[in-house]
Amino acid sequence: MKTSPAIVCLGEPLIEFNRPREGDGRTWLQGFGGDSQNVAIAAARQGVPSGYITGLGADWMGDAFLALWKSEGVDASRVTRHPSAPTGVSFVTHSEAGHKFDYLRKNSAASLMTPEGLPVDYIAGARFLHLSAIGQAISDSARQTCDAAITAARASGVKVSYDTNLRLRLWGLEAARQTIDATIARCDVALPSLDDSQQLTGLSAPDAIVDYYLELGAPLVALKMGAEGSLLATPQKRFRVPAHQVQAVDATGAGDTFDGAFLARLLAGDELQSAGRYANVAAALSTTGYGAIAAIPRPADVLKVLSRA
Repeated sequence: MKTSPAIVCLGEPLIEFNRPREGDGRTWLQGFGGDSQNVAIAAARQGVPSGYITGLGADWMGDAFLALWKSEGVDASRVTRHPSAPTGVSFVTHSEAGHKFDYLRKNSAASLMTPEGLPVDYIAGARFLHLSAIGQAISDSARQTCDAAITAARASGVKVSYDTNLRLRLWGLEAARQTIDATIARCDVALPSLDDSQQLTGLSAPDAIVDYYLELGAPLVALKMGAEGSLLATPQKRFRVPAHQVQAVDATGAGDTFDGAFLARLLAGDELQSAGRYANVAAALSTTGYGAIAAIPRPADVLKVLSRA
């Protein structure tokens, strides 16, 4: 029987077209995105075996993802191909206000995933199942698939890692809040971001947000605060971890890099604060190039920074 990788991610990959700010306005850089697959690659680049559960179209974009995952060492043995539904696409533009996403993803192959097609044995053999609110929001069947995956993980003693990534173009705030709160209560590592959480909870202070998620039942909360670093908390202790300062050009996927690096270091046995410092640096370094995955660092890059701290 094939052994599952340590981290199994579930969600929707997106072929990415990124328009640089300094370009001519017509040139787009083709890359790869989708929050959950970014996490799989970030973890793999830190040396932790990772795998992905999703659906791809039978198109050049699906072929490109399979080639990417092979090159990155991400196991795609349980990825399915849909004969007619396409692989999703994202467009990233930049302004003084930050980066903006537009999508072509309706009825994507990933959105057609069903609980019946879920590789339960694959999840049961992992140490972490990682998913996000985006995977839940893309369709009713995808949300049911995510719920079934969590149930399978918990039944097998596999820890659940969950990012609250909020996309209000996919669902309304109240529906998002209900689903996200219910999922937080069933996860082991909650990975919210500050701006999303402020909308979801109605709270503004980081400590109040962390308390809210801890009270829902998450044993560990890592609140990502961008340039302010991160706030890591369990019911017994909490740490503020400062951000690593860089000349950022594109923050696309920075939170996903944090997730993958943080989980990788937890699996390596790091103490909470050390894992947070590592993940902060990895996330910062990922913003120094365009695209969600191109600049995701490897351990040597992160450790070089940490050695100077």
